Amino acid sequence: MTTQTAPQQEKGILMSENALTHVKMLKEQQGGKDLCLRVGVRQGGCSGMSYMMDFEDPLNINSDHDEVYDYDGFRVVCDRKSLLYLYGLMLDYSTALIGGGFQFTNPNAAQTCGCGKSFGT
Repeated sequence: MTTQTAPQQEKGILMSENALTHVKMLKEQQGGKDLCLRVGVRQGGCSGMSYMMDFEDPLNINSDHDEVYDYDGFRVVCDRKSLLYLYGLMLDYSTALIGGGFQFTNPNAAQTCGCGKSFGT
């Protein structure tokens, strides 16, 4: 008899351990409120579209328009329109003195600007 396990949930927004650790630390600095991380895109930036990231109250999650990914109890939310441009995005965090901070590796970006905060398709 073979035992099969359910496949692990596929996540459209990927996070490194460094990014998850840093986001959780920033969340605690917000007063320990129950917050999720919203990731998306908007028009603008050097290359045409820029990344956006902010904490949000989970009550604002709209199941008709948002995808939610769970990281050990911490939720990352992305609206489905943004997900068209971000699916497979790897969010990382670096403590390097030069070039440190959040880094976006987007497999859908045809071009990125030098600052790494905007992209074009």
